[in-house]
Amino acid sequence: MTSDDISKLLARVALGDRLAFDQIYDQTSAKLFGVALRLLKNRAEAEECVQEVYIKIWHRADRYSVSEASAMSWLIAIARNQAIDRLRQREDKQDSLDDAGEITDSKPDPEESAIAGSERRRIEVCIDQLDEEKSAAVRGAYLEGYSYQELATRSNVPLNTMRTWLRRSLIKLKECLEE
Repeated sequence: MTSDDISKLLARVALGDRLAFDQIYDQTSAKLFGVALRLLKNRAEAEECVQEVYIKIWHRADRYSVSEASAMSWLIAIARNQAIDRLRQREDKQDSLDDAGEITDSKPDPEESAIAGSERRRIEVCIDQLDEEKSAAVRGAYLEGYSYQELATRSNVPLNTMRTWLRRSLIKLKECLEE
């Protein structure tokens, strides 16, 4: 099919001729797909791009001017521009990911880590000063995440007794840490 034939088909497409559109698709889709694939380097994305190209051709066929360029050059330009637009969209997404790299790290710095380590050792010393049962209850409740009921069952004491142990142990811990 010559450029003149494609040009005549574009004129018919501008008038809403679906048969002419089908013929343009049949004659040019392989070439336009190749253009998109060469730029995008992704088959699925190139296929989507070509679909968008043909939507533009359907809506913009009346803008084609025989005096400006050959029909095939005009179609290739649409495909190329659509593929470039997709590449730009990729870059915009990549830029936003690059900005995410500037989010501050929530991990403590070395000084904060040293202070936290020192505090942890102080707390462990104070917990070790409690009775063995009460120390185990505090560790179970506040370090291991056991419920008061689970701790009461494990220690074979009533629930209110476990609550009392924990409340009194926390008071002793507070006093120890304030020294």
